[in-house]
Amino acid sequence: MNEQALAGLWADLSAAYGDRLRRNEPLAGHTTSRLGGPVDIWLPVVRLAELVRAVSLAREHQVSYFILGGGANILVTDRGIRGLVLENRTRRVTRSAGEGDQALLTADSGVILPNLAKRCGREGLSGLEWAVGVPGTLGGAIVNNAGAYGSDMAATLRRAELLSPQGERIWQPVEWFEYRYRHSRLKQQIEPGWVVLQAELSFLVAAPAEIQARMAGFNERRKRSQPPGATMGSMFKNPPGDYAGRLIEAAGLKGYQVGQARISPVHANFFQNLGGASAADFIELIHLAQATVAEKFGVNLELEIEIIGE
Repeated sequence: MNEQALAGLWADLSAAYGDRLRRNEPLAGHTTSRLGGPVDIWLPVVRLAELVRAVSLAREHQVSYFILGGGANILVTDRGIRGLVLENRTRRVTRSAGEGDQALLTADSGVILPNLAKRCGREGLSGLEWAVGVPGTLGGAIVNNAGAYGSDMAATLRRAELLSPQGERIWQPVEWFEYRYRHSRLKQQIEPGWVVLQAELSFLVAAPAEIQARMAGFNERRKRSQPPGATMGSMFKNPPGDYAGRLIEAAGLKGYQVGQARISPVHANFFQNLGGASAADFIELIHLAQATVAEKFGVNLELEIEIIGE
């Protein structure tokens, strides 16, 4: 990373955001797995205009940037990330009338997904029940087409406002994202430079008690089947017609440990940081699981999480 470019960006960001800015911030404190080395510059943003301005400044100085949501679904390497990390804490949610038994919500990309699901439950809006136990933010869910229990973001998203690579704010319909299982055209920067700002979601109006009962059932299922503690969510996508966790368990790796990283004895598609694990431990476990499953069953496990950093 060009130190002169970093210094210029630091100066401009300092003028705009003051003492919120930090140098060499360890990202382990900002990820659900408690993993991750330092980033050159770290900045939390609380309004969409701040997010747009900070991205624009990074582009102007030709410094790479990464938008961090809830810190789930990513593995930040031990050496960390060069450039700028923007922690998205935008939280605005507004409701508008829909047609018939439908209602619309517009929410910032930094809104915490389970909090949004719970709010929808209280207000009698059905469609996000599956998200009540899914960590992360709305923006991350839109990029990854997050989902659970037979539904996903593609079923609820109506359109989203994006910051384009050219700096324009553009609303794109759900069809633009080309959604499929845990994938969109924005996933893993296949089409780089787009930033999710906010989204309009469509819901069915229903009885709050019914919605909350479904969410309670999903939470109970999650508690029974998924490990507590420091994880990053499901490690691998489920291959067609099978389950990644079943394959890893059948390969004899359930509970296998490297350093302080362990394949969960509760659910083999979740890898746990037992305390003091390194990202390198996790990467070794990932490669072991992929190689063993490929050798025993001829199935290539594809990561659902994204590995970020040097």
